[in-house]
Amino acid sequence: MNQNKRTDAKRATALKNIWKKIPGNDSATQCQRVLAAIRELGSVSTFEASRFLDIYHPPARVLTLRRNGHRIETVWCDEQTENGEWHRVARYVLRGRTR
Repeated sequence: MNQNKRTDAKRATALKNIWKKIPGNDSATQCQRVLAAIRELGSVSTFEASRFLDIYHPPARVLTLRRNGHRIETVWCDEQTENGEWHRVARYVLRGRTR
């Protein structure tokens, strides 16, 4: 799955609403936001998690979730920044729970 996309307005609003529902900057809260976004939207990219969920280092949060038993797959895709530049980024998809 190599998606070429830009976060649309509806998706951006949904991500911002998750941030509002789950405020805070500690790592546990950031993990909750990532997991909520994946569950609600089907996936979340490092770009989206950083920009809209206020997560400084999304891969670290995903690693914590994996260590807690969540089966999260990394899918590589291309996403466009606000400046119009394209970047290869990770998109995370929940595949279930191991424990």
